[in-house]
Amino acid sequence: MDVITRAAELFGNSPMLSMAGKSLSFIECDKQAHQIAKSFNRREVRAGDIVAIAAPNSLELVLLLLGLLKAGMIAAPLNYRFPEHLLSKTLEKLSPRLVVTSDQERFTGFSTATPASILDHLSHGKERSKTLDKSAYTDAPPESGAEEGMNRPVTIIHTSASSGEAKAALHSFANHWYNALGSNENIAFGALDCWLLSLPLYHIGGYSLLFRSLISGGALAIAEQDESLGQSLQNFPLTHLSLVPTQLYRLLDDQKSTTLLRKLKALLLGGSAAPKSLIERALRQHIPLYLSYGSTEMGSQIATTPAPIQDTRQNSGQLLPYRELSVAKDGELLVKGPCLFQGYLQDGLIQPQTDREGWFHTADIGTISAKGEVTVLGRKDNMFISGGENIHPEEIEKALMMVEGILEALVIAAPDEEYGHRPVAFIKTAAAETPDDLTVVEAMRSMVGKLKSPTCYYRVNEWATLPGSQKIDRKFYNKLDLESYCPLSPLPPDA
Repeated sequence: MDVITRAAELFGNSPMLSMAGKSLSFIECDKQAHQIAKSFNRREVRAGDIVAIAAPNSLELVLLLLGLLKAGMIAAPLNYRFPEHLLSKTLEKLSPRLVVTSDQERFTGFSTATPASILDHLSHGKERSKTLDKSAYTDAPPESGAEEGMNRPVTIIHTSASSGEAKAALHSFANHWYNALGSNENIAFGALDCWLLSLPLYHIGGYSLLFRSLISGGALAIAEQDESLGQSLQNFPLTHLSLVPTQLYRLLDDQKSTTLLRKLKALLLGGSAAPKSLIERALRQHIPLYLSYGSTEMGSQIATTPAPIQDTRQNSGQLLPYRELSVAKDGELLVKGPCLFQGYLQDGLIQPQTDREGWFHTADIGTISAKGEVTVLGRKDNMFISGGENIHPEEIEKALMMVEGILEALVIAAPDEEYGHRPVAFIKTAAAETPDDLTVVEAMRSMVGKLKSPTCYYRVNEWATLPGSQKIDRKFYNKLDLESYCPLSPLPPDA
């Protein structure tokens, strides 16, 4: 019995997928997934084959992912918003057996590309060459009665590529299963609950909700493609929601949305550090806010607050079940456990990424308190040295976002003859010229000292973001020629 059939037997006619005006039960989803799996098999796509998908969130995409899971194939959902050259490069590296897309014109160079209407997705096309080498996998049954190999490969999810190229992270069934189990133990999600698919399914935070639903019986809401988050809050009886800080900012600016957010059981906030001002706004509105730290490699959440937060804490809560966490001598956070991915896919082979003791080095710098609270200070690869001291840009960014009126901040290293490098900051404020320059300088000197205080501040209206993402493109700002960049309000180093 596979995990989808198991869910159908456990939860029956309870809704699994909710859309505008209709829903599909767990039984109906199992039947649809079965038909899709059979369609793939008729076209000689087999278990272990990679199927790439480039399409926005939709009912059809969810059903396709369920069909691939049932058929034992490896789903590789891609960021369909990527520019064509990035998609082409990604597909060349994946070499999938089939490419399913909702935009056929963008994939004319791929013989495996097939159009979607995803349920009618299997127009015959010439196959590409590679099937993943599965010799490293065993076929042990999972817990809780589902009889399929825990170690078989299930997905390839690409990292967000905040620095360098996106990496293809391969997850097994066990990785998703145990991540969902531990997440559900911390934030209960079950019958009569409804979680909005507010994150894309090519993102680990979006895909992980499929397993949370299959394990617990909670429903997933799927919005129309042009529907705003505010509209979705009104259109669905939501109990749970996953957001990144930018999304929450926008919802809090709307009174109707704010009122509906108060009625949720849980709002999970992750993706990047949450500014103090944002947390304060959410607390004033009595929104059940959970803070989280996670990664693609660990299948989603690593640590999460055990209950809605009551103060403007600067940590990400406690380690969830089925995860292990350690701090290396240099402060790097190390993780392992059944949630940890199998490795990065390179040239059709799995490249494990653990050290001799089984730890994955996250490149995140952080601490674990005596109470088990996890605090992430920044990225190891963002660190630079100034005047002989290690500087973590994220530490300065968090301090900046504690200044009243600063919504978001980015700090980069600028070359300096005397110090080697000095921090420079880009800030986005709630209102033009507020807070004023002198207020920012004095506040930062007080909070982080002169060495860590930025030598210059640049106000921005809109951020340069990663392709198809809401994450700030740090690499873009690192490459800026600051002498030719025209700031709205620069500050002299010794202001």
